[in-house]
Amino acid sequence: MNWPAIVEQFETATGRPFKFVKAQAIAGGDINMAYRLSGEHSNCFIKLNRPDQLAMFEAEACGLKELANSQTVRVPAVWFCGKTAENAFLVLEYIDFGSASKASERLLGQQLAQLHRQNQPYFGWHRDNTIGSTQQCNGQYADWPGFWREQRLGFQFTLAAKKGYGGRLQATGEQLCEGLEQFFDTYSPSPSLLHGDLWSGNAAVDTQGRPVIFDPACYYGDREADLAMTELFGGFSPDFYAAYNETWPLDPGYPVRKSLYNLYHILNHLNLFGGGYLRQAEHKIALLLAEIK
Repeated sequence: MNWPAIVEQFETATGRPFKFVKAQAIAGGDINMAYRLSGEHSNCFIKLNRPDQLAMFEAEACGLKELANSQTVRVPAVWFCGKTAENAFLVLEYIDFGSASKASERLLGQQLAQLHRQNQPYFGWHRDNTIGSTQQCNGQYADWPGFWREQRLGFQFTLAAKKGYGGRLQATGEQLCEGLEQFFDTYSPSPSLLHGDLWSGNAAVDTQGRPVIFDPACYYGDREADLAMTELFGGFSPDFYAAYNETWPLDPGYPVRKSLYNLYHILNHLNLFGGGYLRQAEHKIALLLAEIK
């Protein structure tokens, strides 16, 4: 790793001196390499990938800034992103993590509801980004079901077809997309600022007990999509959900629609990691089709 070149770019871009001491690899990511860079007087967190992935890091930096501007949940401060001949990289504030508690789980629920109160006039975002390493197209839509059909489920179904997942998945997926409006007969969401990839691995607590969220895939959409993602793999406590609902109660139709939203992530996992997710996707579609009159 060409640490001197990265440190030189960082100092030039930020005007901050950083006398490099060591780099310590951090495990846990499937997409990027991650390190804690230690300097004489400060530390930072850096993510690296191939040089052609700079746009992915630029979009992530933009998402972190959007979340930070909401002044709700803490996120790592963005220091710089750039590239060398070997790597694209994103340099962030290094945050020491502590242990979650009942109080921190409740605070995260309250702060997430406050984050979702941040609105804009349209669904989508001003730029595309990524979900994992998959392109996530956003655009600007006045119609939420249309956005979810075209930019989320439709995109993933098309990608799955290119990867050889046809047949039943495509046929039932097409039926579901055609009937999507029925899930919104009595419910009309507003464009809320979403983290976009809110599973337990992208949330933590700092040493002062304050919630922290990171690795976003931001856009403006139905707040239920963020809540659904928190349930897909588990890891969030009943205190978190109780505090969210006390701050901004969910619509009674959420238990059905959460499957619609999590189907997007299941399809993305199918496209990223392979056929082990195919049966789960087909089962989720069958359950959703049973809800369509």
